[in-house]
Amino acid sequence: MANMNNISWWQWVPVPGRLWRIVQVVEAADELPKRLPRNAAVLVGSYDKPKWLAFDCPCRSGHRVMLNLDSGRRPHWRIADKKKLTVSPSVDWNTSGRVCHYFIRSGRVIWV
Repeated sequence: MANMNNISWWQWVPVPGRLWRIVQVVEAADELPKRLPRNAAVLVGSYDKPKWLAFDCPCRSGHRVMLNLDSGRRPHWRIADKKKLTVSPSVDWNTSGRVCHYFIRSGRVIWV
């Protein structure tokens, strides 16, 4: 399998029960890949100064979620664990009639 969007080929291999994880770090939001592996997120900025966390919603309907990680702007989220992704607070997506509300804890999605 080819290296898509500079994401390691092994991230694209489907693995049942794979935990949510950060698969790539990019400097700017316009560098985000169009496609992401399942249960994968991309960090915009750096681990020292994160700006955004982007991922395709776990509802699998195709919408992209971008969470603000800049504590100087509201609302904002925090990443507690980068290996087995943990994000707080919960993600509450409510746009265009689509409602998704969940936590990401230790790499697993917990629907509310």
